[in-house]
Amino acid sequence: MSDILVIGGGAIGLLTARELVRSGAEVTLVEMGATGREASWAGGGIMSPLYPWRYADSVTALSLRSQGHYPQLCATLREETGIDSEFVRSGLLILEPQDQDQALAWGREYQVRIEPLTPGVLCETAPGLGFTPSTALWLPAIAQIRNPRFVKALRRSIEGQVRIREREEVVELLLDSGRAIGARTRKSTIAADRVLVCSGAWTAQLLGRLGKRLDIEPVRGQMILLNAEPGQIDHMVLFRDRYLIPRRDGRILIGSTLEHEGFVKATTAEAKADLYQAAVGLFPSLRHAPIENHWAGLRPGSPQGIPYIGAYPGIRGLYCNAGHYRNGLVTGPASARLVADLLLGRDPSLDPSPYALDAER
Repeated sequence: MSDILVIGGGAIGLLTARELVRSGAEVTLVEMGATGREASWAGGGIMSPLYPWRYADSVTALSLRSQGHYPQLCATLREETGIDSEFVRSGLLILEPQDQDQALAWGREYQVRIEPLTPGVLCETAPGLGFTPSTALWLPAIAQIRNPRFVKALRRSIEGQVRIREREEVVELLLDSGRAIGARTRKSTIAADRVLVCSGAWTAQLLGRLGKRLDIEPVRGQMILLNAEPGQIDHMVLFRDRYLIPRRDGRILIGSTLEHEGFVKATTAEAKADLYQAAVGLFPSLRHAPIENHWAGLRPGSPQGIPYIGAYPGIRGLYCNAGHYRNGLVTGPASARLVADLLLGRDPSLDPSPYALDAER
């Protein structure tokens, strides 16, 4: 029997298991597939919510605290595992935001550097841009990580400390006298003193069997990868609902769609063409960069993107950390710390009330 059973091996589950075991808990983590291979692997790795001023204060609190942890976290993971997560402050350029005054006010309130750019400065910041936007904002401190490497490093960092059980789907949460005592998988039964569900888009299915269905649904996102030359684009660029992320090796990620198609993770030719045209429309020189890959992931959509973090009402020993929508990596470290505080009876690092499972959203 473990002290805590963590169900779900994405970034949220891995970060939480790491936080718990480093606090002295005995932890088992069970994942229906391979750890870190769902939405955590499929996303772009921008270390900020897109248009961050449009989110609730509760999301901002998690993201700002997590942003402060990432430089040291990535450095520590590299020391522990030898895997470089490629944390890079490449900056985020936002073209033609429709609410620039709101953005600047938000930046002043939260001490986030946001600079409006003149056309001349914009040309220097993003040479090769295929049009001249009417307005542009520059967020120079925004970083990125290469998320497949990050989740791989997370997993390796807890090997030997956390019991990791992959390709083992949980089909039932086990209760006794109103208390969670473990879970039944397709292979066996896992006993635990407390159970934490971090199953991303699948969380509502699992917890809904207990009577309270959380408002979490899968939202498909498709991305493509261009094999471009290093230095072709220096900064992350966001225009309307499309973004470009240049990696160190020159590859450029373009994302992302928002599709409500249930648990269908298939890619489509229409999305591939749309993403490619968005990229070459912004930077015409990318027409010479071939499409190297095209994939999709299922985000855990939730109202306003506010995650559910806390105890499940009416069942002792059952907790949840899920529903981060597009910001799982962005808010992960702070979410992991908060739910660990609640599980271990520590003073919470943030006010937990906005994330409670019975809070209004």
